[in-house]
Amino acid sequence: MTTQVIVLNGGSSSGKSGIVRCLQAELPAPWLAAAIDAFVDALPASLRTSDAGIEFAEDGGVTVGPEFRRLEAAWREGVAAMARAGARVIVDDVFLGGPASQEPWRKALTGLDVLWVGVRCEGTVAEAREVARGDRPRGMAAAQAETVHRGVVYDLEVDTTHTESLTCARTIAARLT
Repeated sequence: MTTQVIVLNGGSSSGKSGIVRCLQAELPAPWLAAAIDAFVDALPASLRTSDAGIEFAEDGGVTVGPEFRRLEAAWREGVAAMARAGARVIVDDVFLGGPASQEPWRKALTGLDVLWVGVRCEGTVAEAREVARGDRPRGMAAAQAETVHRGVVYDLEVDTTHTESLTCARTIAARLT
């Protein structure tokens, strides 16, 4: 079977988005990007500031509520439907709940050939990227650097601490079937 979905999991500012862009440029067939950031941006403003949706604390903590979870489940099913309809998809997500966040993806992607990739980056490096970006609460990258990986099972891991996105993308591409 040919890989239909690549799921990248890593903390904020770990380099997932850069890897996605490089994969899209390197792979011979077109791949769609499905990023959790795009999902969050698609939420109405009222759900980006309420306990029913998603809240970002000043210390970088993230809290999600029931309406966020409901819509996130629909988004996951939509991504899976695109793959089942013939699109190749690269998912860029942050498993805040570790394996509890991976499991809904596993269910949604049942029957599809999926490559699970952990994108690691040392907390201090991710934190420096976060500061340079200026679009994330300070502390988010450091808080997520390790916690998003605890208990998560991968087919492959890459580390962007000292490795460029293109090199990581080529490592991932080499694993595709």
